[in-house]
Amino acid sequence: EVKLVESGGGLVHDGGSLRLSCVTSGFSFDDYVIAWFRQAPGKEREGVSCISNRDGSTLYADSVQGRFIVSSDNAKKTVYLQMNSLKPEDTAVYYCAAVYGVKHLAYSDYYNYWGQGTQVTVSS
Repeated sequence: EVKLVESGGGLVHDGGSLRLSCVTSGFSFDDYVIAWFRQAPGKEREGVSCISNRDGSTLYADSVQGRFIVSSDNAKKTVYLQMNSLKPEDTAVYYCAAVYGVKHLAYSDYYNYWGQGTQVTVSS
């Protein structure tokens, strides 16, 4: 059974930091691309960042470039999203997702497996 479980969300002030974790099981982690998406109330789901576990290459949305860092621990089958300099507009439910394919953030439907999400709230 494929599982992706996010954790690490919470409430922080403007300018604060959080680190999200996505613990996975049930698939060949080393061969997959793992992405982070987010969805704010009333808005469409947005791709934030992704990492290829094959070669470690990463991709970021313009809105988080330079503030967020995605990393992967292949031994733990876990992907992290370090979020720094958080802004109120980063408030959303954050999901991790997995696909056996190439990196991209444009279409969430491309990703086969999803976690349940973790809430991130940034207060001003």
